[in-house]
Amino acid sequence: MKISNGFYTLGERQLRQTLAQTQQTLPNQLGKPTQRPTLRWIFQPFMTVHLVTLNGVKPITNLTPLRQRILRLMGASCQKYYLMT
Repeated sequence: MKISNGFYTLGERQLRQTLAQTQQTLPNQLGKPTQRPTLRWIFQPFMTVHLVTLNGVKPITNLTPLRQRILRLMGASCQKYYLMT
């Protein structure tokens, strides 16, 4: 899926502003804390998150505490997409 450059920039800016406002950091590629992550780096770990149907139940797999924290920073619509709300 290709993301429009404008949406990418807005998403990155929103995440960075939220990190700055809440005085939080996320790990970069080297595991060091940063308030300026790229969305490419943020999206990459989500490639291993899956929706699985087992006996009619649809749990999300591999939604680690870090990924949940990222989704909370990204806002309600992202949390809803991953069935957190």
